[in-house]
Amino acid sequence: MSHDQIARRNVYVLVAAQAVLGAQLPMIFTIAGLAGSNLAPNKCWATLPITMMVIGSMLTATPLSALMQRFGRRAGFFFGAAGGATGAAIGAYGLSTGSFLVFCIGALCSGIYMSANGFYRFAAVDTASESFRPKAISWVMAGGLLSAVGGPLLVNATNDAMAVSFLGTYLAVIVLNVVGSFLFLALDIPKPKPPTAGSPLGRSRAQLLRTPTILVAMICATVSYALMNLVMTSSPLAVVGCGFDKDYASYVVMSHVLAMYAPSFFTGHLIARFGAEKIIAIGLTILAGAGAVAISGFDLTNFFAALMLLGLGWNFGFIGATTMLTAAQRPEERGRLQGLNDLVVFGGVTMASFSSGGLMNCAGGSVHAGWQMVNLAMLPFLVLAGGALVWLWLRPDQGRS
Repeated sequence: MSHDQIARRNVYVLVAAQAVLGAQLPMIFTIAGLAGSNLAPNKCWATLPITMMVIGSMLTATPLSALMQRFGRRAGFFFGAAGGATGAAIGAYGLSTGSFLVFCIGALCSGIYMSANGFYRFAAVDTASESFRPKAISWVMAGGLLSAVGGPLLVNATNDAMAVSFLGTYLAVIVLNVVGSFLFLALDIPKPKPPTAGSPLGRSRAQLLRTPTILVAMICATVSYALMNLVMTSSPLAVVGCGFDKDYASYVVMSHVLAMYAPSFFTGHLIARFGAEKIIAIGLTILAGAGAVAISGFDLTNFFAALMLLGLGWNFGFIGATTMLTAAQRPEERGRLQGLNDLVVFGGVTMASFSSGGLMNCAGGSVHAGWQMVNLAMLPFLVLAGGALVWLWLRPDQGRS
């Protein structure tokens, strides 16, 4: 096989994994807040299970990256699927016993899979040529299209399948992890070679953070992902709180996740043509538009339009930032930089998901006021990311790396 033939094969495997195992993410994001609202002693803690999952992802990003650096991508992805199955099993037990604490512990374990899922995009470029990298990242992200449809449909089919609401959904997540993990047997990504005496060690974490291109890429990735999570986490609560059926909440999430991944078929081409920085800037602008639409009304059309714009803005911002980051890394820095990046990204997402429930349920006197507060909270972070991009543009090329 030629170089990119191997890369394409790996991309196909990762697309399938994104479609099958990745379906658990929209499933959990759709129901965890609703289930948490039923179990939590205080409604302000309704989205804590989602926050716990993101915390689990943040805490495992660095050790998971180190594990992949030493034992290869396949071992890391198997570990991620095992974490997803374990988390779903604990969550199911928490639901069946009515324990909010156990439910949150299960969500924390589910974060192991969420972290592993984030490395799919990095694995896509391991065997890819420089010209194929943006497309490889985009195609793997596009695999989320099937999970965007399948996940919410599975929620609708399973959420009332058993006496305890949502218990059937968590059992379905266990099956997805067990069955989907067999896909990783088809991956053909060589294990990284262990460093030898005299081989380059690459930049330290402190030096990486002082590199302008890497720093701005991490800021834009963090802001794009965190703001998407901030709004998406509260959207099911807002939809149901405005008087619509919970099935509509899953459809809103479905449309959002479709918008997250459908553009991936052409995002890589746009990045190759116009550059990652311009695509990130467009993504941040679209995220601002999503907030404006959400604030403007509380009809279903507003929810659908705002969440679809939110997904599109995330796609451009996050894939653009990932492409910028991988272009700035050296082979010997791969494990160090990718783990550091996802630690920072999911640290931001943790704060966003933790804030989401408080803003939604406790910052305003009504569901409408809470939803507006959630969307207004996006503004300062969009200004931060936009300012970072402008700062990078104003620097001479030799001062970026």
